Amino acid sequence: MTTWPIVGHEWAVGLLERSIQTGRLGHAYLFTGPAHVGKTTLALAFAQALACQRGGGYPCGECATCERITQDRYPDVQIIAAQKATIQIDQVRALQTDAALSPLEGRYKVFIIQEIERATLPAANALLKILEEPPPQVILLLTGSRRDRVLPTILSRCQVIGLRPLPLAQIQEALAQQWNVEPDQALLLARLSCGALGWAVQAHSDAQLWQMRARVLDEFQTFASRDVLQRLAYAETLARQKDSLETVLGMWMTWWRDILLIQQGLSDAIVNLDRRAQLAQQADLHSPEAVTGALSDLALTFRRLNANVNARLALDVLTLRLPAPAAA
Repeated sequence: MTTWPIVGHEWAVGLLERSIQTGRLGHAYLFTGPAHVGKTTLALAFAQALACQRGGGYPCGECATCERITQDRYPDVQIIAAQKATIQIDQVRALQTDAALSPLEGRYKVFIIQEIERATLPAANALLKILEEPPPQVILLLTGSRRDRVLPTILSRCQVIGLRPLPLAQIQEALAQQWNVEPDQALLLARLSCGALGWAVQAHSDAQLWQMRARVLDEFQTFASRDVLQRLAYAETLARQKDSLETVLGMWMTWWRDILLIQQGLSDAIVNLDRRAQLAQQADLHSPEAVTGALSDLALTFRRLNANVNARLALDVLTLRLPAPAAA
């Protein structure tokens, strides 16, 4: 297997490279996996490999075509992303029109559709028509965070490639070698990434993301001492933050997990390395039973939100159940 501009996911890269070299290409691929795990990055690298001027079944990264794809200036590779939180039928109709035309420069027209689970039902049905009778020169590359949210009729017509979180040591090494991140910061970013290299890379240079994390964790320090009305008011605020809600709850989950690890004598395994002192204090204030209960309530809330339960109601229940310190 030749070197691709991809960290990890070696089996997926090998599969795609062999499919090009043997000429056994599918007309549609679905890359699934957690947010920021590398789905779009792999799809773009695959598009480069298909169009690379040097051939060989891999992206050289140096020819004019590879560079133009990276810069989103190559006419035969298009990225379709959600508009106003959904993929609209007009976007799919435009894709249908373009797919009927011959490639302008390469052998294939490649369409990368991000977060296919965001497609409206009319848009998904329109896309299904292309999947059922694909033009020979078209390859569709779909990405999705949740396989179970993709219509079964679309799923059955794609070759599914599931990407898993990367080992933390691999992320730490990549950050240090490719992005020149200092060792301590690389370790912290790797722990916080939960296996998603894209998140770690973004967090390295995104001051707003760090400010958000600091705000969420600082607010959480005072959460346990709030009364019922204050907790319900906070739940209402969270329910309005639909785009960041999952991120906030994920931070809460890692916080309670770290507390439990410290209580179990496993402080070297915590994620929030820069908050050791606060975590140790919280570990003294909460009972292990309260911590495991909080983790269970958070997991249940995630499941409820994924099942489209009313977000405000789910958050009301969660915020009222989260424990107060035993010493309060």
